[in-house]
Amino acid sequence: MRDIFERIIENKGPLGKWASQAEGYFVFPKLEGPISNRMKFQGKEVITWSINDYLGLSNLPEIKKVDAEAAAEYGAAYPMGARMMSGHTDFHEQLQQELAAFVSKESAYLLNFGYQGMVSAIDALVAKDDIIVYDVDAHACIIDGVRLHMGKRFTFKHNDMESLEKNLERAKRMAEQTGGGILVISEGVFGMRGEQGRLKEIIALKKKYNFRLFVDDAHGFGTLGKTGAGTGQEQGVQDDIDVYFATFAKSMAGIGAFLAADKEIIDYLKYNLRSQMFAKSLPMIYVKGALKRLDMLRTMPQLKAKLWENVNALQNGLKKRGFDIGSTTSCVTPVYLSGSIPEAMALVKDLRENYGIFCSIVVYPVIPKGMILLRLIPTATHTMADIEETLEAFSAIRERLENGTYKRLSAAVAAAMGE
Repeated sequence: MRDIFERIIENKGPLGKWASQAEGYFVFPKLEGPISNRMKFQGKEVITWSINDYLGLSNLPEIKKVDAEAAAEYGAAYPMGARMMSGHTDFHEQLQQELAAFVSKESAYLLNFGYQGMVSAIDALVAKDDIIVYDVDAHACIIDGVRLHMGKRFTFKHNDMESLEKNLERAKRMAEQTGGGILVISEGVFGMRGEQGRLKEIIALKKKYNFRLFVDDAHGFGTLGKTGAGTGQEQGVQDDIDVYFATFAKSMAGIGAFLAADKEIIDYLKYNLRSQMFAKSLPMIYVKGALKRLDMLRTMPQLKAKLWENVNALQNGLKKRGFDIGSTTSCVTPVYLSGSIPEAMALVKDLRENYGIFCSIVVYPVIPKGMILLRLIPTATHTMADIEETLEAFSAIRERLENGTYKRLSAAVAAAMGE
């Protein structure tokens, strides 16, 4: 019999095998200083394009004041216990009511973390006779939630309505046999590609296939729609989303998340979400902070306007310079390049050390081999000077990638890793 740790020692995984070269710089980097458009990385100032603080709320004096006052009044522990037992307060209820109203749903339920909340919500919404149909590019939290499902699940090609309908046909036949139902899961905005989910077209199929739609709108909440209520509002289909999910980790610059739906559905979830029933309630610091942040989303449209001014300037600038940014329809700005993982390391090091640009790097296995994805997250705090400086840097690194400079620089690393 084999010791299970032998496999772990022998095979570190597709990303883990790069740990000795990557850790502390390419992965698990340490940004320092106040959260802003410019921070410190290894003692040098860099323009930061990797902070999910879309509206620039995290370091505003009025936000920090509310956070500090809540910490002083309640400490970090209050309330203790899970919501059902001892962790429920009037402020939790107030936040839920305001969130529901903001996203035009009858009811909402506060979650202590987005990832585990999504996993638990999927688990609670389906029984073993039900069938899940979900976008193949769904976020890891959705994939992990689907893995808990004891029944059948099918993926459809990303944003491909023909593929979706083909799988709905399969799901419908199976549901007629099992006596179950169908849950379709998509994202409002896909966090890597930046594309909006084709919610309007998905919803057009509901009558034919009698499914319910669950939407993860982490990147759409606060950034899309007339009032910032998200992708459903942007596409004019918010009422047809059966269960709406969003986190505070993006536009709200905080911790926590929520589900919104008809009251009957939320009431059911309150009593069946294992990740909330058996975990500590969201601390008051985050609840009071979220109330303030939500108020600013509602009353300060200029924040979203500034965000989109920066988004348009960055994305248009990249396109004018011939960069491939895919088909993003959101703030998420991917830049697609071709190259190996060692080349990607050399390229990103050049960006950070010589151009002062810090952005996220995504490589295989998240995306196909031979592709490099540099993901930029514009915020309301970025300036036109930041954008112009970044565009100049990207033009320079593309030239070095194409003329083989990074290939030569990375040869030793590639040889060491057997690439």
